Amino acid sequence: MARPRYPHSSVTPIAARPEWVFAYGSLMWDPGFTPKETRPARLPGWHRAFCIKSEHYRGTPEVPGLILGLLPGGACRGLAHRLPDGDYDAVRRYLWDREILNDGVYFETMRPLTLDDGSIVEALLYLANREHPGYLGKLPLAEAAVLVRQGVGVRGRCLDYVANTVAHLDALGLRESQLHELLEVASSGTAGGPS
Repeated sequence: MARPRYPHSSVTPIAARPEWVFAYGSLMWDPGFTPKETRPARLPGWHRAFCIKSEHYRGTPEVPGLILGLLPGGACRGLAHRLPDGDYDAVRRYLWDREILNDGVYFETMRPLTLDDGSIVEALLYLANREHPGYLGKLPLAEAAVLVRQGVGVRGRCLDYVANTVAHLDALGLRESQLHELLEVASSGTAGGPS
């Protein structure tokens, strides 16, 4: 059976109108809109990774931070936010501006999610553009920790972003040891670099 092809774009929002958006980082605790409902969800075939240099939200061009992206392989647990009916178009514009127009390292696309009740929904999500110059791939822990520790952008400290991600995953019962390790090393300053 052929895999479905999903639209993706970093130039203009996709035309599809999914009811859900998948949250795996700051959209979990700060979606920027009021969802109709929020449910635990699993995205098969992708995993979260700190793999994107942030020169806007969590850093600057001179002192970049590090943010999450979705990379192929494994599975990612997070939250599915149902988009509001009345403000649908405004929320989609907001998400496009937030996820694409700022650090600009994502593709907007759709993929199936499994919700906590086992149902499958099509959801909007943002995948790392591995061709973008801000895509760093999987960095050694010490390098990642330096970027996390030093980054401060228009949305705050990168270290706070990592801490919030870890706290919200823990609250969902989803401990990800590599994120805990990154937070511990970046917080302690044991990886070298600025503290």
